[in-house]
Amino acid sequence: MIDGTQIKEHMEVVSRDGHHVGRVDHVKGNEIELAKFDFGAGLKHHLIPMSWVEDVRENEVRINRTADDAKSQWREVH
Repeated sequence: MIDGTQIKEHMEVVSRDGHHVGRVDHVKGNEIELAKFDFGAGLKHHLIPMSWVEDVRENEVRINRTADDAKSQWREVH
Protein backbone atom coordinates (compact mmCIF):
# COMPACT_ATOMS: atom_id res chain seq x y z
CA MET A 1 0.00 0.00 0.00
CA ILE A 2 1.25 3.45 -0.91
CA ASP A 3 1.71 5.94 1.92
CA GLY A 4 -0.24 9.10 1.06
CA THR A 5 2.49 11.26 2.60
CA GLN A 6 4.73 10.27 -0.33
CA ILE A 7 2.43 12.12 -2.72
CA LYS A 8 3.14 15.84 -2.95
CA GLU A 9 1.52 18.84 -4.61
CA HIS A 10 2.35 19.31 -8.32
CA MET A 11 3.48 15.70 -8.87
CA GLU A 12 2.49 14.43 -12.31
CA VAL A 13 -0.09 11.62 -12.42
CA VAL A 14 0.74 9.15 -15.20
CA SER A 15 -1.48 6.33 -16.45
CA ARG A 16 -0.54 2.70 -16.96
CA ASP A 17 -0.26 3.41 -20.69
CA GLY A 18 2.16 6.30 -20.07
CA HIS A 19 -0.19 9.25 -20.58
CA HIS A 20 -0.47 12.39 -18.48
CA VAL A 21 -3.68 12.27 -16.43
CA GLY A 22 -3.18 15.37 -14.30
CA ARG A 23 -1.18 17.00 -11.52
CA VAL A 24 -1.70 16.52 -7.82
CA ASP A 25 -3.39 19.40 -6.05
CA HIS A 26 -3.45 17.55 -2.72
CA VAL A 27 -4.34 14.31 -0.98
CA LYS A 28 -7.75 14.23 0.73
CA GLY A 29 -7.97 11.14 2.94
CA ASN A 30 -7.95 8.14 0.60
CA GLU A 31 -8.26 10.21 -2.59
CA ILE A 32 -5.99 12.40 -4.68
CA GLU A 33 -7.46 15.68 -5.88
CA LEU A 34 -6.10 16.72 -9.27
CA ALA A 35 -5.39 20.37 -10.05
CA LYS A 36 -8.29 21.88 -11.98
CA PHE A 37 -6.32 24.02 -14.43
CA ASP A 38 -4.19 21.16 -15.71
CA PHE A 39 -4.68 20.24 -19.38
CA GLY A 40 -5.03 16.55 -18.44
CA ALA A 41 -7.72 17.05 -15.82
CA GLY A 42 -9.59 19.90 -17.47
CA LEU A 43 -11.10 22.94 -15.74
CA LYS A 44 -12.58 21.13 -12.73
CA HIS A 45 -11.10 19.26 -9.80
CA HIS A 46 -11.22 15.49 -10.15
CA LEU A 47 -10.67 12.87 -7.48
CA ILE A 48 -8.96 9.54 -8.00
CA PRO A 49 -8.77 6.86 -5.29
CA MET A 50 -5.45 6.04 -3.63
CA SER A 51 -6.17 2.39 -4.52
CA TRP A 52 -5.27 3.25 -8.14
CA VAL A 53 -1.72 4.24 -7.18
CA GLU A 54 0.86 1.63 -8.19
CA ASP A 55 4.05 3.56 -7.57
CA VAL A 56 5.38 6.93 -6.46
CA ARG A 57 8.66 8.05 -7.96
CA GLU A 58 10.65 11.27 -7.67
CA ASN A 59 8.02 13.60 -9.16
CA GLU A 60 5.50 11.14 -10.53
CA VAL A 61 2.50 9.15 -9.35
CA ARG A 62 1.85 6.05 -11.49
CA ILE A 63 -1.69 4.66 -11.54
CA ASN A 64 -2.97 1.23 -12.54
CA ARG A 65 -5.53 2.54 -15.06
CA THR A 66 -5.21 3.65 -18.67
CA ALA A 67 -5.75 7.38 -19.24
CA ASP A 68 -9.15 6.70 -20.83
CA ASP A 69 -10.23 4.46 -17.95
CA ALA A 70 -9.08 7.00 -15.35
CA LYS A 71 -10.95 9.84 -17.03
CA SER A 72 -14.13 7.80 -17.33
CA GLN A 73 -13.96 6.63 -13.69
CA TRP A 74 -12.65 9.65 -11.77
CA ARG A 75 -15.02 11.62 -9.59
CA GLU A 76 -15.68 15.24 -10.53
CA VAL A 77 -15.78 17.85 -7.76
CA HIS A 78 -18.26 20.68 -8.30
